[in-house]
Amino acid sequence: MGDIRVDRRHLDRLLADSAGTYGVPYQRTFTELAETHRGRPVTEILPLLRRAADRALLEFTHADLREQATAISTGAPCVLRVTVT
Repeated sequence: MGDIRVDRRHLDRLLADSAGTYGVPYQRTFTELAETHRGRPVTEILPLLRRAADRALLEFTHADLREQATAISTGAPCVLRVTVT
């Protein structure tokens, strides 16, 4: 899967169990989509992931989001390498 860099002050944008108070962390939305959209077309999942990434102010590439959407669609494991800066 893809790589993303996140400033340590903004981990709450990515991780649902962080100590921050950010509204809708990307991990929470990803988990919800994984539970509700398994077997759905990638083209249906992709814009939902893009919207979640945009809301969380995370800069995933289109290729990364497509890989994540494919993982959700197929039920495959999803690995994201996060570098905290």
